[in-house]
Amino acid sequence: MTPVPLSPVYRAETLRKLAREEIDVLVVGGGVTGAGVALDAASRGLSVALVEARDFAAGTSSRSSKLIHGGLRYLENLDFKLVREALKERSLLLQTLAPHLVRPVKFLVPLKHRVWERGYIGAGVTLYDTLGGARALPRHRHLSKRGAGKVAPGLADDALIGAIQYYDAQVDDARHTMTIARTAAEQGASVLTRARVTSLICDGERVVGAKVVDRESGAEIEVRAKTVVAATGVWSDDMAEAAGIPAPFTVRASKGIHLVVPREKIDLDTGLILRTEKSVLFVIPWGRHWIVGTTDTEWDLDREHPAASQADVDYVLDHLNAVLRTPLTADDIEGVYAGLRPLLAAKATSTTKLSREHAVAHPVPGLVIVAGGKYTTYRVMAADAVDVAVEDLGRPAPSSWTERLPIVGATGYHEMWGARHSLVQRTGLPIARIEHLLQRYGTAIEDILESISERPELGEAIPGTAEYLKAEVVYAVSHEGALHLEDVLTRRTRISIEERDRGVTAAPVVAALMAPLLGWDSHKQEREVANYLARVEAERSAQAQPDDEAANASRLAAPALLPS
Repeated sequence: MTPVPLSPVYRAETLRKLAREEIDVLVVGGGVTGAGVALDAASRGLSVALVEARDFAAGTSSRSSKLIHGGLRYLENLDFKLVREALKERSLLLQTLAPHLVRPVKFLVPLKHRVWERGYIGAGVTLYDTLGGARALPRHRHLSKRGAGKVAPGLADDALIGAIQYYDAQVDDARHTMTIARTAAEQGASVLTRARVTSLICDGERVVGAKVVDRESGAEIEVRAKTVVAATGVWSDDMAEAAGIPAPFTVRASKGIHLVVPREKIDLDTGLILRTEKSVLFVIPWGRHWIVGTTDTEWDLDREHPAASQADVDYVLDHLNAVLRTPLTADDIEGVYAGLRPLLAAKATSTTKLSREHAVAHPVPGLVIVAGGKYTTYRVMAADAVDVAVEDLGRPAPSSWTERLPIVGATGYHEMWGARHSLVQRTGLPIARIEHLLQRYGTAIEDILESISERPELGEAIPGTAEYLKAEVVYAVSHEGALHLEDVLTRRTRISIEERDRGVTAAPVVAALMAPLLGWDSHKQEREVANYLARVEAERSAQAQPDDEAANASRLAAPALLPS
């Protein structure tokens, strides 16, 4: 199938279509699970729509540690089934489903106790390899203190007596989620962002659709569906409330924050995993940067805009500096982001399929709620949810086959990567630029290169960033569903966390590139820039506040996106 451009024209047509046609499955939520549900259902031949109140991955799915992993720490709880399942998914993502977006990453586990710790952790990592890791990635290796020093010279002398190095994988979570949604559209799903469900439509006890407001125009439509699947993460309890029923399980929000620092500030040739008293701290290579996190604290404040406080930032810095030869300071931080994990509470009804990590409930006819889980196993969660949703259709549906369905840009990627020097010769772009584009778009790079061929000025870097091209902004609007400046600077690219000025320099140029494609006049263009700058200022202010309450109040000072 040909990839469907998620353009402004596509969006307008989708709104009209959903207002007049009943569908099989309405998916609420455009995070990785919701996008996965839409893809799973559409690939089974069902008629599907996905509606997302903000942007693809605007919540948790753009604010993770960006790891695709089996959960090494789960082995301590003897959760072998969970780890095996996650490692299978990791292998599928690396080799088949998304090789252009998922890639291997090395981690070093420092050892501080002689004899027992090497045996204990070594046995766990061996099992990790045996359960599935070795099929896709190199096996772990043991390092002496001297050997660890060669790959991690930036660690302090007393930080370890030896180490174990193992492999996992990483992903640009926001791009991956958006690309799953594009693949769902390729399979026939209608996908729509900036479309908020305001209420569910019921016929007696049965849910038969939802009222949806187009947040761009303010218009409301009714979407009729045989079944509604809610994949709304930390908003899961709200969906039960909208149906007028008790929540089948309770989802609580746990805040995790990450810091982004320049690569040269930490002298490592490997990622790092450290234990703290409250959580696991990762130091993850990310292009020219390191991502360092995370925290794990209860959050019961604003769910759309979780805020990192000074206490959060200090916590991460303090624990990292405890093992570094040259400590970091607050001035070294380029970016900060905060996300909310949707964690399942213990309550669950008999109608709920509850695993260690995720749950699928069918509390009333026509409504399925899926929640919890981890990014790596989104596809399993999606398949479980669609299996339950099919019960409401009154007819059989094929089994899930998404484990064999590559997402947009994946098919032919390995061959194109192997021939990337021919793209250099054909386009005149530097090899580093071609590689960067291939690892963001896969074989869809041809669309980017074609636009540069037609408009050479689009081959220029966006001011304020060395990594992203103007062509990527145009493509984000014409093919990837970007509707606002924030969508491009925060999720289609990572300028908002990768550049020290958080994208302030890039903002007016990016807005000017978006304007003609979205029909913005000069007033709208200026308002988009002003809104983005206010967001940056609010986030910086929040990060200077001592606690969550003060940080939350500072973050909410930024204006919300309103209808044009």
